[in-house]
Amino acid sequence: MLLRRSESRDSLLRSSDITPQSSFDRFQRQRRLFLSGAVTIGAGAVIASRIPGLLSPSTTVHAQALPSTASKYTTSENQTPFAKATHYNNFYEFGTDKSDPAKNAHTLKTRPWTVQVTGMVKKPLTLDIDTILKYRPLESRVYRHRCVEAWSMVIPWDGYSLSEFINLCQPLPSAKYVQFVSLVDRKQMPDLPGGYDWPYSEGLRLDEAMNPLALLTFGCYGQVLPNQNGAPVRVVMPWKYGFKNAKSIVRFHFTDKQPKTTWNEINAQEYGFYSNVNPQVDHPRWSQAHERRIDSSAFPHTIPTQMFNGYADQVASLYNGMNLKRSY
Repeated sequence: MLLRRSESRDSLLRSSDITPQSSFDRFQRQRRLFLSGAVTIGAGAVIASRIPGLLSPSTTVHAQALPSTASKYTTSENQTPFAKATHYNNFYEFGTDKSDPAKNAHTLKTRPWTVQVTGMVKKPLTLDIDTILKYRPLESRVYRHRCVEAWSMVIPWDGYSLSEFINLCQPLPSAKYVQFVSLVDRKQMPDLPGGYDWPYSEGLRLDEAMNPLALLTFGCYGQVLPNQNGAPVRVVMPWKYGFKNAKSIVRFHFTDKQPKTTWNEINAQEYGFYSNVNPQVDHPRWSQAHERRIDSSAFPHTIPTQMFNGYADQVASLYNGMNLKRSY
């Protein structure tokens, strides 16, 4: 591990070690403006100049259509425009500012691409991405997407239930968790930040991963995934904070023990393993009771955050008997 954590609060990694201080300070200034309702025309101009890709995103699109059918798992809420969803996002392998992935991820090569299946499975597998893509018909699902930084989007994703792929992997009955491991390649990721234990990894309890809402994702907005959004394959968990949604996956690992995950290892106090959207559990540095919805409006607007991001009917039973303030 490049980063170590002890049980002492004083020994936890500082925020300046996790994210460049200038980026964090800029985020805090933007957040205070939005949450205070102080966005005037003058302030908006300042914000627009400091959030490239959010208020004035590039509209250039070079993508291949990805046929899919409409799914019952969808919301009718106003969608975030494609240009904003693809120019204001987190993908630290290509830079730590929100606009960096769109600028830098063109170096990612998504073909050829193979995915390994390892751990507690009937037989380890190495699968070509196109074999995985064609394994099941794709559905278009419009999901709410909530970031731990208290902003949100509504995005139409294209894929099929992760459970379908897990069945293909044939995990053993003893497997209780699945870990997702993302690509790390310094040639393709020349801006890879130091101070992280790459490759990026995330994980779920197996029953969470088998929930019908968990989506193995190959596209968005009816097109193949843009590189900056996790091409060629990622997972989308709409009831969890965004960092649980591993991008550019190269390995699925099945295990009987809770796997190590990147942000939880960096700072478990701020990034719990479960990371279910919960307005009653604040991040140590800000409230989670509200979020800034990024849609077609000129500026993000503040709305209340819903438990499980509004998906309680589908997923709350997964956590019966759990203390969700302790198992955050």
